Amino acid sequence: MIFVGVDWAEAHHDVCVLDEAGPVLARRRIADGLEGVRQLHALLADHAEDPGQVVVGIETDRGLLVGALVAAGYQLYAINPLAASRYRERHVTSRAKSDPGDAKVLADLVRTDRHNHRPVAGDSDLSSALKVLARLQQNLIWSRQRLVNQLRSSLREFYPAALAAFGTELAHPIALGVLEAAPTPAIGRTLSLSKLAAILHRAGRERNVEATAVEIQAQLRAPQLATTPLVDAAYGKSVAATVRILREFNAQLGSVETELAPTFEKHPDAEIYRSLPGLGVVLGARVLSEFGDDRTRYAHPKARKNYAGTSPITKASGTRHVVLARLARNRRLADACHQWAFCSLTGSAGARRYYRTLRLRGKTHHQALRALANRLVGILHGCLEHRQPYSEQVAWPSSVTAAA
Repeated sequence: MIFVGVDWAEAHHDVCVLDEAGPVLARRRIADGLEGVRQLHALLADHAEDPGQVVVGIETDRGLLVGALVAAGYQLYAINPLAASRYRERHVTSRAKSDPGDAKVLADLVRTDRHNHRPVAGDSDLSSALKVLARLQQNLIWSRQRLVNQLRSSLREFYPAALAAFGTELAHPIALGVLEAAPTPAIGRTLSLSKLAAILHRAGRERNVEATAVEIQAQLRAPQLATTPLVDAAYGKSVAATVRILREFNAQLGSVETELAPTFEKHPDAEIYRSLPGLGVVLGARVLSEFGDDRTRYAHPKARKNYAGTSPITKASGTRHVVLARLARNRRLADACHQWAFCSLTGSAGARRYYRTLRLRGKTHHQALRALANRLVGILHGCLEHRQPYSEQVAWPSSVTAAA
């Protein structure tokens, strides 16, 4: 066996190769790209006859380099950068740090401690493609929300009537339509009921159009403090530009979600995920893609819960015993599981009973949702392990709620 540490960077990667006893067999800096991978394979071939004899440690679990290492048949471990940093401190008290030194740290880590780390999962191409689309959809939502926050900040400065009319729904087509037609307070006060009704119809509103138009008009015409006309016009241009970008965000989100659905439905695990309460197409795709579909990745339900960040951690020393939320986690998956727990309250009587029991015990809303998410992740693990869809009776026996 040989043990390889790869300290990756954008332009180049530092490689260190150790034998089983620990001495350095080779060091090299390779270029990023096809030529660098060729150099790496040639270097490792000088010291190992079979790809299965090569164990690699690297601080990422995705990218072209990782894909090439997995395809070569090497045993690959994605080491959390924080774990690598702590391991370095075990051996270097001077706090010295360099890229070649980090490569040796990673090689040493997989040589001695790889049993404490998880190999890179062998997810299917379909699961990997689904992760790309699901993360794109989530990134678009996060980017849109940042832009909405900027728009809200601008409106607060010169157009509080628009905030009163639309509140937090500034990315809604109705709000965008009105702000596009009236980006300044002066123009907003001139909008007629017929113009507002036409905007509502274009935005897809079918019920209570007249009443909604009257309400929006009243808010836009309400007295408010005003800036000078020149500043007002400048803010109006800023609002108009932001509205156009938000419209494009909405269009791209719709396009991505349209592509996400058929990709998710093609996956053999989609039926099991969709059977669980609270998981629709988009949320189910996010949960599936972040967990992956490698059957050997999670040895038991607790491993899956730890990865999702739903299981608590305990700090105990002497008479002190504290239970805290887990911070080291997959942030995207933790966000999806929290939303999943909230959505399950309307789709599962057992989930509602579990949540209410926790609330009666004094848990906060978020603590109860986190505990519910932890329970749901365990249920999901059982469904996937036994290849069975969700069953309310099996998932929520009366003893579970009583013990909560």
